[in-house]
Amino acid sequence: MQSNILIIGGNGMVGKTISRILTSRNPDYSIFIGSRKAGKTENDLVIDVNQPHTFQSITDKKINLIVLSVNDKEDHVLRFAIENHIDYLDITKPTPDLMKAYEWAKKQSVNSRIVFSSGWMGGIVGGLAASSTPHMKDIEEIKLFVYYSVKDLAGESSAHFMAENVAKPFSMYKNNSPLQVRHFLDAEYFNYSFGIGKRTAYNFDVPDLYILNKIEKIPTVSVKMTYNSKLITWLLGAFQRWKIFTILSLKERRMIFGSSGSGDQSVFEIVIQTKVGSRKISLQSTKGQAELTALSAVLHTEELMKRHLENAIYFSHQLHRSDSLFAALNEYETINIKIK
Repeated sequence: MQSNILIIGGNGMVGKTISRILTSRNPDYSIFIGSRKAGKTENDLVIDVNQPHTFQSITDKKINLIVLSVNDKEDHVLRFAIENHIDYLDITKPTPDLMKAYEWAKKQSVNSRIVFSSGWMGGIVGGLAASSTPHMKDIEEIKLFVYYSVKDLAGESSAHFMAENVAKPFSMYKNNSPLQVRHFLDAEYFNYSFGIGKRTAYNFDVPDLYILNKIEKIPTVSVKMTYNSKLITWLLGAFQRWKIFTILSLKERRMIFGSSGSGDQSVFEIVIQTKVGSRKISLQSTKGQAELTALSAVLHTEELMKRHLENAIYFSHQLHRSDSLFAALNEYETINIKIK
């Protein structure tokens, strides 16, 4: 099988990291970079997700897989991939956009592999949860705790999502009932691993809430996060309680969430409750969220390229065999995983 892979948004922070990791692990792959600006090589393609007429080069170059690492709110690339029978992997969608795209895609005749990988850090939470128990149906509850450092080297997409959605309610799930909540409220004390210690964590919206409850049928799912700065964490909660986010302009909210440092660790922990007990999976990326997100996208890409998977719609954790995702992450030099 040909391995012509196009990374749209390939000049962004995560896109560049995907290209670097993918090339180092698979030198036989042909990697193309899609960007709104012209590049210097024949593998640099001018592609604007808001201008579908720029997609002609995708078919001209006989692209086998599109990796989307830039926001495509109108789903132009998804529609093109389905219409032209091209494999597709999207790591960018916030929950509302993911739900919309998935509902639309289900109604189409799909003759390629369409993969939604928009969960936390490239959609690996579900795969790690699946590796902890023989059957996902045995899981009664999943709690995801995120540690986010403002010193991390981060792109602007997640910051823009927070700016646009911080004042809007979203759903967590308890016994299969959606609970309307808001970001940075409902404090829960949690003891983070990797030397972080006890921190107050607050509501946080990631697509895993929808995926784990609606796709994997796990009855109770919640996500909470804390910043490396206790002051910033407290201030964001205070802003929400005092409804300051609702009166700030989008530009002002983007300024609040748009900071990016020179690099720091990224940590998340999955607490899994089954009928017979509980388990905690703790993951640390010493190079931060961009490296982990990109690595996840690469691991999903390798599964698509190397395994025989039927043409269908997938969520990224469904691509991996039991324990294969865990093993691949654990082998990577900047990833540390603990299981209790």
